[in-house]
Amino acid sequence: MLVGLIGDARGRWLVNQRRPGTDLAGFWEFPGGKRHANETPFAALRRELDEELGIDVLTAEPWLQLEHDYPDKKVLLDVWRVIDYRGEVGAREGQALDWVAAPRLAALPLLPADLPIAAALQREDPSVSKSRAESGRPG
Repeated sequence: MLVGLIGDARGRWLVNQRRPGTDLAGFWEFPGGKRHANETPFAALRRELDEELGIDVLTAEPWLQLEHDYPDKKVLLDVWRVIDYRGEVGAREGQALDWVAAPRLAALPLLPADLPIAAALQREDPSVSKSRAESGRPG
Protein backbone atom coordinates (compact mmCIF):
# COMPACT_ATOMS: atom_id res chain seq x y z
CA MET A 1 0.00 0.00 0.00
CA LEU A 2 1.30 3.43 -0.98
CA VAL A 3 0.64 6.36 1.33
CA GLY A 4 1.07 10.01 0.33
CA LEU A 5 1.75 12.61 3.02
CA ILE A 6 0.60 16.02 1.84
CA GLY A 7 1.32 18.94 4.13
CA ASP A 8 0.32 22.59 3.89
CA ALA A 9 1.98 25.88 4.78
CA ARG A 10 0.31 25.83 8.22
CA GLY A 11 1.85 22.48 9.20
CA ARG A 12 -1.35 20.51 8.66
CA TRP A 13 -1.65 17.10 6.97
CA LEU A 14 -4.31 15.93 4.56
CA VAL A 15 -6.43 13.00 5.72
CA ASN A 16 -9.55 11.43 4.28
CA GLN A 17 -12.36 9.44 5.83
CA ARG A 18 -13.13 5.93 4.59
CA ARG A 19 -16.52 5.87 2.92
CA PRO A 20 -19.54 3.81 4.03
CA GLY A 21 -19.49 0.34 2.51
CA THR A 22 -15.68 0.11 2.52
CA ASP A 23 -13.50 -1.93 4.83
CA LEU A 24 -13.06 -0.01 8.12
CA ALA A 25 -15.60 2.63 7.06
CA GLY A 26 -15.57 5.82 9.12
CA PHE A 27 -11.89 5.67 10.04
CA TRP A 28 -9.59 8.45 8.86
CA GLU A 29 -6.43 7.72 6.90
CA PHE A 30 -3.69 9.33 4.89
CA PRO A 31 -4.43 9.17 1.15
CA GLY A 32 -3.05 6.39 -1.02
CA GLY A 33 -3.85 2.89 -2.17
CA LYS A 34 -2.72 -0.34 -3.75
CA ARG A 35 0.17 -0.77 -6.12
CA HIS A 36 -0.55 -2.63 -9.35
CA ALA A 37 1.70 -5.38 -10.70
CA ASN A 38 4.69 -3.97 -12.65
CA GLU A 39 4.02 -0.46 -11.29
CA THR A 40 6.81 1.47 -9.59
CA PRO A 41 6.01 2.90 -6.14
CA PHE A 42 6.16 6.47 -7.45
CA ALA A 43 3.87 5.63 -10.39
CA ALA A 44 1.39 3.99 -8.00
CA LEU A 45 1.47 7.02 -5.72
CA ARG A 46 0.84 9.37 -8.65
CA ARG A 47 -2.03 7.23 -9.94
CA GLU A 48 -3.70 6.84 -6.54
CA LEU A 49 -3.49 10.53 -5.63
CA ASP A 50 -4.84 11.50 -9.04
CA GLU A 51 -7.75 9.04 -8.68
CA GLU A 52 -8.56 10.06 -5.09
CA LEU A 53 -7.68 13.75 -5.03
CA GLY A 54 -7.29 14.97 -8.62
CA ILE A 55 -3.69 16.09 -8.17
CA ASP A 56 -0.63 15.38 -10.27
CA VAL A 57 2.31 14.52 -8.02
CA LEU A 58 5.44 16.08 -9.49
CA THR A 59 7.95 15.23 -6.76
CA ALA A 60 7.81 12.87 -3.79
CA GLU A 61 10.33 11.05 -1.64
CA PRO A 62 10.16 7.78 0.28
CA TRP A 63 9.78 8.52 3.97
CA LEU A 64 9.22 5.25 5.86
CA GLN A 65 7.92 1.72 5.55
CA LEU A 66 5.97 -0.13 8.20
CA GLU A 67 3.95 -3.30 8.62
CA HIS A 68 0.69 -3.65 10.48
CA ASP A 69 -1.17 -6.83 11.37
CA TYR A 70 -4.94 -6.59 11.24
CA PRO A 71 -6.92 -9.63 12.46
CA ASP A 72 -7.60 -10.74 8.87
CA LYS A 73 -4.55 -9.42 6.97
CA LYS A 74 -1.09 -7.91 7.13
CA VAL A 75 -0.38 -4.64 5.34
CA LEU A 76 2.93 -3.13 4.31
CA LEU A 77 2.74 0.66 4.07
CA ASP A 78 5.21 2.42 1.80
CA VAL A 79 4.92 6.03 3.00
CA TRP A 80 6.04 8.88 0.74
CA ARG A 81 6.22 12.59 1.42
CA VAL A 82 4.72 14.60 -1.44
CA ILE A 83 7.06 17.52 -2.10
CA ASP A 84 5.39 19.16 -5.10
CA TYR A 85 2.16 18.66 -7.00
CA ARG A 86 -0.02 20.37 -9.56
CA GLY A 87 -3.76 20.89 -9.20
CA GLU A 88 -6.28 21.49 -6.48
CA VAL A 89 -6.99 18.84 -3.87
CA GLY A 90 -10.56 17.57 -4.16
CA ALA A 91 -12.60 14.57 -3.03
CA ARG A 92 -12.94 12.72 -6.35
CA GLU A 93 -14.40 9.63 -4.66
CA GLY A 94 -16.88 11.50 -2.45
CA GLN A 95 -14.78 11.01 0.68
CA ALA A 96 -14.56 13.58 3.47
CA LEU A 97 -11.23 15.45 3.52
CA ASP A 98 -9.60 17.48 6.27
CA TRP A 99 -6.32 19.28 6.92
CA VAL A 100 -5.21 18.38 10.45
CA ALA A 101 -2.26 19.61 12.52
CA ALA A 102 0.09 16.81 13.57
CA PRO A 103 -0.74 17.11 17.31
CA ARG A 104 -4.45 16.68 16.51
CA LEU A 105 -4.02 13.56 14.37
CA ALA A 106 -4.00 11.28 17.43
CA ALA A 107 -7.47 12.57 18.41
CA LEU A 108 -8.97 11.30 15.15
CA PRO A 109 -10.21 7.75 14.74
CA LEU A 110 -7.23 6.94 12.47
CA LEU A 111 -6.74 3.55 10.91
CA PRO A 112 -4.58 1.53 13.31
CA ALA A 113 -1.93 1.10 10.59
CA ASP A 114 -1.68 4.90 10.25
CA LEU A 115 -1.09 5.60 13.97
CA PRO A 116 2.71 5.17 13.73
CA ILE A 117 2.74 7.64 10.83
CA ALA A 118 0.87 10.22 12.92
CA ALA A 119 3.28 9.66 15.82
CA ALA A 120 6.29 10.16 13.52
CA LEU A 121 4.79 13.38 12.13
CA GLN A 122 4.35 14.73 15.66
CA ARG A 123 8.07 14.19 16.35
CA GLU A 124 9.13 16.12 13.22
CA ASP A 125 10.08 19.74 12.79
CA PRO A 126 7.01 21.23 11.05
CA SER A 127 9.15 23.58 8.97
CA VAL A 128 10.36 20.64 6.84
CA SER A 129 6.96 19.07 6.25
CA LYS A 130 5.34 21.37 3.73
CA SER A 131 4.26 20.30 0.27
CA ARG A 132 4.29 22.79 -2.56
CA ALA A 133 1.61 23.05 -5.17
CA GLU A 134 1.38 25.04 -8.36
CA SER A 135 -2.22 25.94 -7.51
CA GLY A 136 -4.95 25.25 -5.02
CA ARG A 137 -2.89 25.27 -1.83
CA PRO A 138 -4.79 25.97 1.33
CA GLY A 139 -2.81 28.14 3.64
